[in-house]
Amino acid sequence: MSLIGLEKRIIACEGCPRLRAHCREIARVKRRQFRDQDYWGKPVPGFGDPEARLLIVGLAPAAHGANRTGRMFTGDQSGLWLYRAIHQAGFSNSPVSESREDGLRLRDCYITTAARCAPPENKPLPEELERCGAHLAQELSELKRVRVFLALGRVALNALWRQLPDEIKPTRTLPAFAHEAEIPLKDGRLIVCSYHPSQQNTFTGLLTEPMFDRVFDVSRKRLESGDF
Repeated sequence: MSLIGLEKRIIACEGCPRLRAHCREIARVKRRQFRDQDYWGKPVPGFGDPEARLLIVGLAPAAHGANRTGRMFTGDQSGLWLYRAIHQAGFSNSPVSESREDGLRLRDCYITTAARCAPPENKPLPEELERCGAHLAQELSELKRVRVFLALGRVALNALWRQLPDEIKPTRTLPAFAHEAEIPLKDGRLIVCSYHPSQQNTFTGLLTEPMFDRVFDVSRKRLESGDF
């Protein structure tokens, strides 16, 4: 299956009735500030450069962000943080992402998430994450040039870890999550961990712009040097 075929499969997915019902209801009711916009309301596929060496894994689409715009991390506060940092590190042609038609292009970078539908209270259930894991597994298979995985949050790290082959993991158990933690894989690739740029983390100061920029600096330097 190609990435284009996978995108179509994700958009058409009805595997999690609870999530699909929630996304459709959000798209029907809308938020007042977006009442004149058409909401996407469907599962959100990954986005970026098919030849990417950097794969960013987030949690899930935001109810009035990607569930509205149809593009990962687009239309919400987390996306403002993410796309600024991506651009500053040289992985895109623009520091903002406003819509699927805004001309944004990712360079050497691809963005995906553990869950493809906006979950109630931003908390997908374990069985929903397990079902979505098949989509992530297919992306890992198709994105053959990835060298660095950037996991935004513990849930993203867990989802990524489950889909990686056991033979390349450095340990049987998932290493502890910590911001800026690095997990070398046996095949020469690297996982870099970051706090998710959620409002809960950024408004409280748990994650600051310099902290977020550093994980992209590390990812860029590792890609350019080949030192893992």
